[in-house]
Amino acid sequence: MSHKILLILCILQLNLYVYAIDVADIIGEERGVETYLRTEYNRGFGVCGDLSVIGNIKPRDLFTVRGGLSVGNLSVGIDDIKAFSSAGVDPFSSVPLRFSLLYIYNGLLDYDASTHSILPIVSYGVARAGVSYGPNFRFTSFFGEPAQYELINSFSVYVNIINNEKRRMEAVVGNFCDFYAKNMGAYSLKVNYAVFITGNWTAVNEVEFLQSGSDALTANFYGLAWRGGAKYSW
Repeated sequence: MSHKILLILCILQLNLYVYAIDVADIIGEERGVETYLRTEYNRGFGVCGDLSVIGNIKPRDLFTVRGGLSVGNLSVGIDDIKAFSSAGVDPFSSVPLRFSLLYIYNGLLDYDASTHSILPIVSYGVARAGVSYGPNFRFTSFFGEPAQYELINSFSVYVNIINNEKRRMEAVVGNFCDFYAKNMGAYSLKVNYAVFITGNWTAVNEVEFLQSGSDALTANFYGLAWRGGAKYSW
């Protein structure tokens, strides 16, 4: 009888150990939380802004999972909600190539308008520069009407001006990011500056120059945005 009880306890202990390993693999060794405040002035809505939170985990060296939520307003009485989730895989250890699937939701509750974007993205990036490209399968609905489908080319190119252990400064040109997937001609220029305060904390400041109309050869200055926040990783 005692041998049976000992065997049961050993099996339970082994199961708990295996379960702990599985949980550790799911949670991963790399995790991070980011929070940002964004303000923008544009020619369409004037002054607007939002507050966003982003989280990411890296269960294994091959995979990265990210997600975030943003709540703000376009103007007085017009609420703006954005959310995204993405999963990426780095299948080659010797080649900096990543395959990702990105989903973005944009909603204007006061107009009963919503946009759903699905982007399969291929990215190639090294310490100095990188590029991402993929088609945007976008579905937009107004006032409960059937969704309108669009297929849009999405791209993003970055160049690191400074990249060392203390700080990173990069310039980015593109028409999509975590919370936005815009039209082909609605690309913008962003200058991002990050300071690595400690091994866990990073302070981020970003300035974005917006334009519109370039696809019709009538590019105009549309607006200016600033985003600031911090990232904690462990």
